[in-house]
Amino acid sequence: MGRDRFSHMHKTFQPDSFNTGPGSPLIIIAGPCVIEDVDTTSEIAAFLKQLAVELDLPLVFKASFDKANRTSIQSYRGPGLDKGLAILAAIKEDLDIPVISDIHEAGQIGPASKVLDIIQIPAFLCRQTDFLLAAAQTGKPLNVKKGQFLAPWDVNNIVEKIRTIGRQKIFLTERGTMFGYNNLVVDFRGISIMQATGCPVIFDATHSVQLPGGAGHSSGGQREHAPALAKAAVAAGADGIFLEGHPDPDKALCDGPNSLPLDDLRQLFTQLKAIRQAISPEIE
Repeated sequence: MGRDRFSHMHKTFQPDSFNTGPGSPLIIIAGPCVIEDVDTTSEIAAFLKQLAVELDLPLVFKASFDKANRTSIQSYRGPGLDKGLAILAAIKEDLDIPVISDIHEAGQIGPASKVLDIIQIPAFLCRQTDFLLAAAQTGKPLNVKKGQFLAPWDVNNIVEKIRTIGRQKIFLTERGTMFGYNNLVVDFRGISIMQATGCPVIFDATHSVQLPGGAGHSSGGQREHAPALAKAAVAAGADGIFLEGHPDPDKALCDGPNSLPLDDLRQLFTQLKAIRQAISPEIE
């Protein structure tokens, strides 16, 4: 791939200095659900980097080294901590882009903090006090997924816990709320409610159309609705969009039903940037 092909065209986004508010650019956090193999992950990362350069959008590449919360014991989880972090480190160096991945247990925090630019706290672990504090001790920016079981104002307690350790950047991510069995809904009032904490709020467009456990041994999804939700979130003032993309979502090893085809992302990102500029004309 080679970072030289991009370095003269694009300034690397620095997550810890990201400014919030109407005049700030829209951050994109995107990538596959899980690291499937080196070639596929690198292909996706290079595509997203090129797109970010073309559209002048700040990009963080996301991919999980271990999906410890898969529905079934038979489901693919990823290459694991050591191999997965090595792949992310190589992509980070080669493409000169920041990387994010989720951690699921305290023992992963130390090694992950040496590679990741943002540490992600999974939704189901967002209230685990000791886990949050240990992650905060790294001083790295944290992206906390709001649990599907929480009201938007409940994140105040999460932010308060983290801030007892330090004042590093905290991103809060909305990813839908449980509504009956195997279904999620999005309340866009939550964006401004969570922004009242002073934290940037990211909208997870693809997990918000997930049908948790809806396929029996795996989660289903309705990817066709993700673009509409993403555009609505930007119009509602979200500071960034999180989404999962794959060259062939129907063959993805994780979260394929709610992942978007890479071929659809140029048009979507262009529309998202236009909406952001419409509500923030001061952005060039």
